[in-house]
Parts: sequence; structure tokens; C-alpha cells
Amino acid sequence: MNPMAMLHIKPMLEKFRDRHPKFVQFFGYAGKSISVGSVLEISVTDPEGQKIVTNIRVEQEDIDLFQQMLSLTGK
Repeated sequence: MNPMAMLHIKPMLEKFRDRHPKFVQFFGYAGKSISVGSVLEISVTDPEGQKIVTNIRVEQEDIDLFQQMLSLTGK
């Protein structure tokens, strides 16, 4: 990744963490339970109440990616 992009992203991640502490805390706890074969489900409800849901079965490559992303934030 471009070092200048890293300098741009880090403050954005910090602001996200400040705006959504429960979300970040949830992933801190849930991340300890996520392993190969786990299923992550995500739902989005728009302002009109329409909901969409999807899920993924976690593979080793996904865990490697998550760990790499966490290393970018210094966690």
C-alpha cells in the first residue's frame, strides 16, 4: 500500500473508532471467536426500513486479510 495513502487512512480509522466505539469494541471481542469456517452475517437497514442481509463463510485467506488490516491500525 502507498505510504501516503496510509497516512490518509489512519486518521479516518481513528475518527471512525471515535464515532462508533461499540462497533469497534464488538469486533474486538468477536474477532477472538472468528476462525476458519465461522459465518459472518451482515445486515443493512436503510432509512426507509428496507433490509438486506448477506453472509460469508470465513476462509484462512480472510483471516490473513483481517490480521493485515489490523496491523495497519497499530492494533
